[in-house]
Amino acid sequence: MRKLVRSIKDTRQEYRLYKRRSFVILMGVTLLTIILLSRLIYLQIIQHKFYTTLARQNQLGLVPIEPNRGLIYDRNGVLLAENKPIFNLMVTPTLIPHLHETIVELAKLIKIDAEDLKQFERQRRSHHHFELIPLRLKLTEEEVAKFSINRHRFLGVSVQTQLVRYYPQGAAFASIVGYMGRINAKELRTVDPVNYSASNFIGKTGIEKYYEAQLHGSIGYQQVEMNVRGQILRILKRIQPISGRSLTLTIDGGLQKLAQRSLGRQQGAIVALDPRNGEVLAFVSSPSFDPNLFVNGIKQTDYDLLKNAPGNPLYNRALRGAYHPGSTIKPFISMGALMDGIITPSFTVHDTGEFQINDQGRVYHNFRRHAYGDVNLLQALTVSSDIYFYNISMRMGINRIYENLKQFGFGALVGIDLPDEGSGVLPNPQWKKRFYGQAWYPGDTLNCGIGQGFLLVTPLQLAFAVSTIAGHGDRWQPHVLLRWHSSTDGTVTAIEPKPLIPVDVPQDILSFIRTAMQHVVNAGGTAERFFPGAPYTLAGKTGTAQVFSLKDNERYNIKTIANKLRDDSLFIAFAPVEKPTIAVAIVVQNSVTPSARIARALLDYYLVPPSPIPTITSQEAIPTVMKTPSEEQANNQPSEDEDVTPQTAEVEDVEEDSDDDDLE
Repeated sequence: MRKLVRSIKDTRQEYRLYKRRSFVILMGVTLLTIILLSRLIYLQIIQHKFYTTLARQNQLGLVPIEPNRGLIYDRNGVLLAENKPIFNLMVTPTLIPHLHETIVELAKLIKIDAEDLKQFERQRRSHHHFELIPLRLKLTEEEVAKFSINRHRFLGVSVQTQLVRYYPQGAAFASIVGYMGRINAKELRTVDPVNYSASNFIGKTGIEKYYEAQLHGSIGYQQVEMNVRGQILRILKRIQPISGRSLTLTIDGGLQKLAQRSLGRQQGAIVALDPRNGEVLAFVSSPSFDPNLFVNGIKQTDYDLLKNAPGNPLYNRALRGAYHPGSTIKPFISMGALMDGIITPSFTVHDTGEFQINDQGRVYHNFRRHAYGDVNLLQALTVSSDIYFYNISMRMGINRIYENLKQFGFGALVGIDLPDEGSGVLPNPQWKKRFYGQAWYPGDTLNCGIGQGFLLVTPLQLAFAVSTIAGHGDRWQPHVLLRWHSSTDGTVTAIEPKPLIPVDVPQDILSFIRTAMQHVVNAGGTAERFFPGAPYTLAGKTGTAQVFSLKDNERYNIKTIANKLRDDSLFIAFAPVEKPTIAVAIVVQNSVTPSARIARALLDYYLVPPSPIPTITSQEAIPTVMKTPSEEQANNQPSEDEDVTPQTAEVEDVEEDSDDDDLE
């Protein structure tokens, strides 16, 4: 009999299985609920402030406002740097769905070149997507009109006005005021990114660079409400920017212009200081350039033309130029020899026009091969006898020369409030060994003793040194800033002159040197012919620095020699001698115009008041085309439009100084 096997259902076991599964599911749901509730509590309660602020930031934005840059004036209130409004084509990238196509269409109306696009892409990377970014600067009125007619076609594009730098005096003040240009990547790493978030330009050279922090000011903001696309819906709050300080410089604008014109096309530099306080009265480098070329960002082709122009106008010769001082160094050599007891004022040398270190040595000559006979120190400075200074240089030795010139500021930075100052070269045996790997020779000492060889000075150093003589040994820090004006409360802060440690030279020696420098200009000296009838007292020293060496059988002829081989002409002076108010140093490279002649024009302008115009009664009838004698005399003073120095080829053969003409 077959047994039928039936499976019997175990309901109790199934119930237990169901119960376990339900419990596991319930626990899972409960755990997930707890986690979700915990997260909600964390977000809604613990992190409430953080996420509320974040949401508000997504809705609100801060748009930076660029501050107005401070103005720059000369000491007489003449405006040297101002802010001029221009029209710029601005783009808000977030509002333009097809940016490339939009730019292509814009280029059909307004000229947009590769340089503009390059600058635009650079600005895009450093700005927020909702900010206005310049696509093209300085639109013409015609371009503004074309865009205005077609404005409805370009959503997110607008024409905005902006204040940019403008230099109304042009090239005459480029060496001192400097210029502004676009901020580059290197400068972005050094400036405050917040304070420059609305600025595209920064000071590059001169006062614009040195006083950038004072001129720039502090940024302002607009708090705006935006939608999810970054579009500005309304302005909620505005924080006004703080304009930069306006600066007044120590520069005398009229003297500066005259100095620039006096150099003409010649390469050179002029620095004039007030020896009473260190104020810079004129600071000229020639040739110069128009700083307005750089304001909106100069194109590469234009920059290359300027960089390769004759005379390198971008090079600041007054600040960085290194020149052989020639005989202008002799007053300072003389003071060292007198202080160290090497010579006395009565020490006499028989000047035959030749000098040898030993019987077999090379023969050194006077400038233009002159021979002066028996000369003491006063006569040697007056006629500039090289033979005399060869003798005292050998007696002093290079170490004494080095130490004495060092205390007058040669071979070191003067510390003027301008960037990138040069230090010149004050050589000694250690310097030559370090840079040339060679020993120091006696001939090197001779060259240094007459301002040739390895010795190099800047025009600023020369002006600083001669102002020390003018001040009877007292020294003041040369400075360009006279005062600044606050943009917030209008207060004016004057810059206090900074006295420096006086030079350690006895007053009797300084008085002797000042007398000798007076003889140079009025007692048969090398500059006497340039100052006939001067209505003021002055003291000066000429100098001629050689560019190349002549052979023994060669003679220097300024009319036949190539321009680039002509001697450099130098002149230092101060006036009036009793109470000096101006000290000047002039360097003219490959000179056509003697530097002393330029000095005469500058000193006349600064020290001689213009002739008064006589009062005219109503009964006097003066033709409009005629001038009175007083007016004629007044018109003989240099005017701002008059070139006071000849720049043509007809040149007199000058024998202005007495530097050796065959030094190596």
